[in-house]
Amino acid sequence: MKPRSFVVASVLVLFAMAVTSARATEAAWARLATGGYTILMTNALAPGVGDPPFFDLEDCSTQRNLSDRGRQLARRQGVRFAARAVSISKVYSSRWCRTLETAENAFRDLEAEPLEALDPVGGEGGGDTDAVIDIIKAFRGPGNQVMITHPENIEALTGTAPRQGEAVIVAPTRSGNGIDVVARLLLN
Repeated sequence: MKPRSFVVASVLVLFAMAVTSARATEAAWARLATGGYTILMTNALAPGVGDPPFFDLEDCSTQRNLSDRGRQLARRQGVRFAARAVSISKVYSSRWCRTLETAENAFRDLEAEPLEALDPVGGEGGGDTDAVIDIIKAFRGPGNQVMITHPENIEALTGTAPRQGEAVIVAPTRSGNGIDVVARLLLN
């Protein structure tokens, strides 16, 4: 292949990928417009990894928290749902301050319900994927429900490792035995 034709082919592939991604994004928003889905999200930007060794779940000053940019990103995520008129009827969050603050900034009209089952899997108290799946399977709407948790929880639930600022949309399987990923949506 000549260098010029390689460049043209590369541009065409990138264009096709962008068009496919745009269609997938529109399809995800269209699904959410019908309601009845669960939107799994991670906390917004909280610099660092993990929590300090002596953190206290009841004391946000001892935890890794959202940065100013993280709070801005969370608000922007909420605006995206509002701009698309996506109905959110329930918000759950892990009990970690960064997830609760993400919920507070993104979904200002709804108070997030702290849910121990959304705490980090393998952590103190530990997330409970079976309990989370039961809540997802029981939800029928109206609107959609949001669960703000940790990347490892979303991966344990779905086998999908979410990117920063990405929502993973799930629904019960047709057989009702588990959950399926029906769409992924970049919010940032």
